[in-house]
Amino acid sequence: MKSHIASLLLVSGLSAAFNASAFEPSKPSCIAPAKPGGGFDLTCRILSTGFANADITKIPMAVTFMPGGVGAVAYNYINSTTPDDPNKLVAFSSGSLLNLAQGKFGKNLDENNARWVGTAGVDYGAIMVRADAPWNTLNELVDDIKKDPTKFVLGAGGGVGSQDWMKAAILMKSSGVDPKKMRYVAYEGGGEALAALLGGHIKVYPGDVGEMKGLVESGKVKVLAIMSPERLKGEYSKYPTAIEQGYDAEWTIIRGYYLGPKVSDEAYNYWAAQFQKAYKSPAFEKVVVDQNLVPFSMSGDTLDNYIKERVAYMRGLATEAGLIK
Repeated sequence: MKSHIASLLLVSGLSAAFNASAFEPSKPSCIAPAKPGGGFDLTCRILSTGFANADITKIPMAVTFMPGGVGAVAYNYINSTTPDDPNKLVAFSSGSLLNLAQGKFGKNLDENNARWVGTAGVDYGAIMVRADAPWNTLNELVDDIKKDPTKFVLGAGGGVGSQDWMKAAILMKSSGVDPKKMRYVAYEGGGEALAALLGGHIKVYPGDVGEMKGLVESGKVKVLAIMSPERLKGEYSKYPTAIEQGYDAEWTIIRGYYLGPKVSDEAYNYWAAQFQKAYKSPAFEKVVVDQNLVPFSMSGDTLDNYIKERVAYMRGLATEAGLIK
């Protein structure tokens, strides 16, 4: 009997010790690597509001701002100052990953210097032209571009090497046109690029799905292709993908979060589990959709592997385009 009681006490003690050591967040925060009001702010608000609405965490999540280099300043801060802090989640985007791929976050920093933990949602590239343009399919547009690429000006809100430039380059490459021969005009933002499209200064705008709804409804533009892996659902289901039209042109714009590279497995797994709970919640999904993002449920090791594969893919594109020497 004494042996049995001793065994029970041992099991109870181990259980208590395990529970005592289980990770619980303390003053969690989401770092938005930009000034208030931008895409990173939106990404952090999805996390703080979405988790609260879905009743995922009982502790309010603060949002702090750390602008600089499309995430470079925040990435360097986490790695140099708080690499093991389990309460700091940092927002990232595909723009962050693209800069990582090109070595813009620092000579000794790459995709392995973070623990990619969860997603907010995704957007996708979209090939748009003016509503009165003569092309009604991507094939018609590409056929004309092939005749003389120098006559076709593409433009978007980002310079050479940016996401928008990359979307245009991928379209050219998949069409058999050397991306280096394309005429590309960089604008300060999507608004300026759209104004240029409507004004006839550029012929093709490689924008995003999230911004096209109002433009299409207003009758100002038409969408020739969406750069998603497969056709989207719901209101976007009528738009064909570039892939189904025969072009290897896919661009997924992901928004998500990472933790420092030295955060414990216990804390990392805790946050990954919270994201899995959130993905099952209609309240969290509503927050994502209300921000014009498509739900994209990936967390933990699956996301970590996906991000590393994605950055490697981007690095290959950048190298081929001559952006990396």
